[in-house]
Amino acid sequence: MAALVAAAAASAVGFLLLAAIPAFFFFLFLGGGWKRRQVLLPPVVGTIFHQFLNFHRLHDYHTELSRLHKNYRLLSPFGGQHFTTDPAVVEYILKTNFNNYGKGLHNYRNLRDLFGDGIFAVDGDKWHHQRKLASFNFSTKSLRDFSGAIFRNSSSKLARILSAYANSNEQFDMQASFFFNFSYIN
Repeated sequence: MAALVAAAAASAVGFLLLAAIPAFFFFLFLGGGWKRRQVLLPPVVGTIFHQFLNFHRLHDYHTELSRLHKNYRLLSPFGGQHFTTDPAVVEYILKTNFNNYGKGLHNYRNLRDLFGDGIFAVDGDKWHHQRKLASFNFSTKSLRDFSGAIFRNSSSKLARILSAYANSNEQFDMQASFFFNFSYIN
């Protein structure tokens, strides 16, 4: 009889231990038993479905949200989207901590057909190489030389057009003239 009581007590203690250990870890990790680093997330201001509802005025909708919150999130069934208009956050993402915000393999696979291994599709060393190549094209001197040549060509073209209208003493639609003569169509 004593052996039966001892066996029952042992199995009860074993059962309690098996139930107590997972409960302990549940409350310890999920219940905030240990101090964890707080991740500060921007406020949730809507869902992806709000974008669909406001699709006809999507830019105005995002402008209104960004006036209310410098940083905000929209949730979707597959994750969420973070939006920011805070210059400090933009600098942090694009300059200070750029390596933490890569495009990832999924985006690379989707963008590879369109951009190849160009700067818009790659991360890491390939991105640094592409950036180094592109930086020569966007130096102050090359931009100044290029914009100076464009300005000289456009201003001489404008002078010829205005001079022709002035000599003919004819009225003209300046907006249409500028559109057809100085847009990207030509």
